[in-house]
Amino acid sequence: MQSSSAPAPIGPYSQAVRFGAFLFVSGQIGIEPVSGEVVVGGVEAEARQVMNNIGALLATAGMDYTHIVKTTIFLRDMADFAKVNAVYGACFSGNYPARETVAVAGLPKNVNVEISVIAAKD
Repeated sequence: MQSSSAPAPIGPYSQAVRFGAFLFVSGQIGIEPVSGEVVVGGVEAEARQVMNNIGALLATAGMDYTHIVKTTIFLRDMADFAKVNAVYGACFSGNYPARETVAVAGLPKNVNVEISVIAAKD
C-alpha cells in the first residue's frame, strides 16, 4: 500500500501491507511527507509527525487509530518516554492497543523515535 500523505520509504520496504483484515504499518519516523525532511522541535514534534504519518496510512486503508491493535515504540533515549507517551496517548480514547516500548542504540536519520503499528478491521 502506498500513500502520498505519508513519507516515501527510505529503503526497500512498503509503507504498509494489508493482509486480510490486518494492516501492518512499517516503522514511521518524524519525516514530513512533502519536504521529506525530519521535523524540527525535538522528540515531541517528531512523535506528533510520526502519529500523523501513521494516521495518514490508516486513512488510506479506510481505518483510523481505533483500529490499531498493537504498537511498537523505539526510543533513542528512554528519558523521552513520558514526552512520547503523552503525544501517543492523545491519539487514543480508551481501548488502548497492546504495546511495547524499547530503547535502541540508533534510529534511521538519527531521529529520536520510531513507531510501527498493526491495525485490524473486520
